[in-house]
Amino acid sequence: MKLARPKWLFSRPLGKALLWTTLVVLVAAGINLVGIGVVGDITAWSQWLDDYAGYFLAWRLCLYGATIYGWLRMRRRLYRDAEARQRLFRAEIGAIAAITLLEVSVLLT
Repeated sequence: MKLARPKWLFSRPLGKALLWTTLVVLVAAGINLVGIGVVGDITAWSQWLDDYAGYFLAWRLCLYGATIYGWLRMRRRLYRDAEARQRLFRAEIGAIAAITLLEVSVLLT
């Protein structure tokens, strides 16, 4: 008996998304391991991250600005279609919620 596999689970876009997510997590873990190795231990690495938190905030703000610029350019092209407009609105709400939660979690730690 052959088991039915859901098509969406093995689709190309999902596979690419999983690959990119895995790659980003591995790069982040590698950067942390290198940082811990350079400064000596986890406590010193944590202190270094705290000392340079202002620079990381500036980096994130620049990244958000560039993302917003690209988003607005894309939005002008996609806003013509009514169905795309609704999907775009939901994506915007999700993105704003995710960024807000991320920044609040950074501020609370």
